[in-house]
Formats: sequence, structure tokens, C-alpha cells
Amino acid sequence: MNKISKNDKSTWAIGGTTLIGIGVGFIFLPKSALLFVASILIGIGVGLVITPIISRGKD
Repeated sequence: MNKISKNDKSTWAIGGTTLIGIGVGFIFLPKSALLFVASILIGIGVGLVITPIISRGKD
């Protein structure tokens, strides 16, 4: 069974980049709601890409 170490913070990348996406989205919100949603999705996507890179470095 695969156990995640308590020191492994790679899963925080998804939450952190999502918050960054929301912050950037609030800048674009007065212009377009679609840009707000796109910013959130880009934040989630970047987090999903960064997570395996961070966790691979821990091995």
C-alpha cells in the first residue's frame, strides 16, 4: 500500500495554484466571468502538472 509521508507537501500545489487562479480571476472578473472561470481552471491544471514533479523529487 502506498503511504504518503507527512513531509510530502506536493499535494498542496493543487490548492495553492487554485488560490492563485482565484486571485488572478478576481482581477479579470469585472471584464468577463468566463475569464474568472478560466483562471480557476488554469490554476487547477498547473497544480495537477506540478504535483507529480514535486513528488518525484522526494524519492
